[in-house]
Amino acid sequence: MDQLSNEQLSIMFLSLGTLLIVARILGEASLWIGQPAVLGEMLAGVVLGPTILGTVAPGIFDELFPAKGANALVLSGLTNVYIALFLLVTGLEMDLKTVFAQGRAVLLVGALSIIFPFAIGFGVAWTLPTMIGFEPKANLLNFALFVATALSISSLPILSKTLMDLNLYRTNFGAICIAAAVLNDLIGWLLFAAILAMIQGQGTGGGVATTILMTIGFALGMLTIGRWLCHRILPWLQAYTHWPGGLLAALVALAFFCAALTEWIGVHAIFGAFLVGVAVGDSPHFNRRTRWMLDQFISFIFAPVFFATIGLRVNFAENFHLPLVVVFFTIACVGKIAGALLGAKLSGLENRESWAVAFGLNSRGSMEIILGFLALRNGLIGEQLFVALVITAMGTSIMCGPLVKALLSTDKSLSLASCITAHGFVNPLEANDRKGAIEELAALVSADVGIEASVIAESVWRRERQMASGTQNCIALPTAGIEGLPSPAIAVGMSPTGVDFQSFDGRPAQLVALILVPPKHEADQRRLGGEIAQLFKQWKVRQTALHAPTRTEFLAILKTEDAMKEPLGAA
Repeated sequence: MDQLSNEQLSIMFLSLGTLLIVARILGEASLWIGQPAVLGEMLAGVVLGPTILGTVAPGIFDELFPAKGANALVLSGLTNVYIALFLLVTGLEMDLKTVFAQGRAVLLVGALSIIFPFAIGFGVAWTLPTMIGFEPKANLLNFALFVATALSISSLPILSKTLMDLNLYRTNFGAICIAAAVLNDLIGWLLFAAILAMIQGQGTGGGVATTILMTIGFALGMLTIGRWLCHRILPWLQAYTHWPGGLLAALVALAFFCAALTEWIGVHAIFGAFLVGVAVGDSPHFNRRTRWMLDQFISFIFAPVFFATIGLRVNFAENFHLPLVVVFFTIACVGKIAGALLGAKLSGLENRESWAVAFGLNSRGSMEIILGFLALRNGLIGEQLFVALVITAMGTSIMCGPLVKALLSTDKSLSLASCITAHGFVNPLEANDRKGAIEELAALVSADVGIEASVIAESVWRRERQMASGTQNCIALPTAGIEGLPSPAIAVGMSPTGVDFQSFDGRPAQLVALILVPPKHEADQRRLGGEIAQLFKQWKVRQTALHAPTRTEFLAILKTEDAMKEPLGAA
């Protein structure tokens, strides 16, 4: 038979539709209670899998999700495509320039947050393998290396979303967290690729050593020459193909080609797609709107189906082993938190920020689940350890947001209105680019704080080049620590047409708030920036501010009871 029958096609579409709708409903419910969508999407697999549906209605479960046959092969193939595309999007989030820009801090935090959990994980798995679910049929060295790697990574998607929700993404704290997570995941996937090569080292027929060398060579090539080529090809695609479809088609095709290459080498296809994302992700020619469109399509259609399918082949109730879950969760948290905390303290962060970095990087989420899924499929771990790993990934992700928010809460006696200087308001901004807007606002605040406008503008622009300050909801928060500044100072500019500050959602900034703080007063910057972002995310308030001709009327908006009734200070 060279094609699916009508019945098989019906089952295929019915199963995919069921997976997608249940995963999205539970994913939205998860977001509604302030948790990652992947939590609900995984729960959809538990509901539709052998844990619940297979127990309550085994006939329906077997019909919808057969373990063998053509439909099982189709679902397996689609799962591989979906996971490759999800890793492409994950790679696109990895801005290598951010890693380089943070210098010593990210090297200390990133390195120690990998070394500590890797060493602890490998040590426990090697010396006490049965305690964490080792099965005799597996290779002990490969098992220990996998456990060490799984404990070393962080979930960049979960961490990014948490920092965005708390208005911390475009802060120095956020930059260190993101850069360290990028380093964690990049090294983690390289290590896992090497482990897969050791397991499957027959991909090219050249043995394990050849597979590992080819994997390393491909990775280095993609991150150097490949990255350089992507930066030069993207403008051509934008100029001569239909936007954004032509660019998206080329990107996905390249991801598929590289996925095929890494599968042929002997490591999983997703590694190739991931490296394509990394190579393209920090290109100035890859429009943020295009990135957002691709992310929405994959994260809300393909990824939910993949995460739901994870629960279809494992009975979480039967394979839940409490001692194993407790041990694995404990060593996961101890290793990651200890390493990240030490790195943050050595890099000069204050105590509360250091703990916040540690708990932020401790979130495992989707990355650890994907590693576990591939390890289970390759016979590297058993179902009990997989369940423990999924619970650990979910538990650490749930902890992330509340703990980071609690640790970075600040004294709210600092008034936003009092920080806007006497001449610190202009409507409209004359500048139509972000450097010009920064210089215009620096000139306004200069006389009020007694510091040269050029000094202010240079300091802010230096930081802006490292990490753009556009957030979302048409808001930008350029900032800098200024020597000699006695207290925080803010200048606000309104731009009806908007200025491109490279925001998350691709929309130009209509409200630009220049936030200046004394050195080592980043907590004040987070507090003020969070308050502005929280207040003006409301469309009505933002539109009212756009029509405020003077500083006095703008301050009146800030102090209006209706505008201030939502809790402020999200940072």
